[in-house]
Amino acid sequence: MKYLLIHTYDPTDEHSTEGMPPFQSWLEEMTTRGVNLHGGYLAEPSDATTVQVRDREVLLSDGPFAETKEQIAGYDVIECADLDEAIEIASKHPTAWQGKIEVRPIAGDSCVDAQESG
Repeated sequence: MKYLLIHTYDPTDEHSTEGMPPFQSWLEEMTTRGVNLHGGYLAEPSDATTVQVRDREVLLSDGPFAETKEQIAGYDVIECADLDEAIEIASKHPTAWQGKIEVRPIAGDSCVDAQESG
């Protein structure tokens, strides 16, 4: 089953990172296990553009979609046997030490490839 790990952080929240594993160690372990399909960091929330359509009019606004201190910082798409394994993988990620990771199943266990759908 595929899961999206949504990395969030609050820049005003300070936690001890003593003993935090380096990101490279996490990535190497997950690559060796064959569970990490894709991942990345996102640009700063101030670089975001929010798009909505209302009454057939495209409305744009600068900045993130949510007005909150906590922001999405990155993501990983993983494939694992079950939710327990996904939680175990998320708990090893350095972001879990500094922020939070939301583990969300990908509906229907399918990824849409933009090249296939376009």
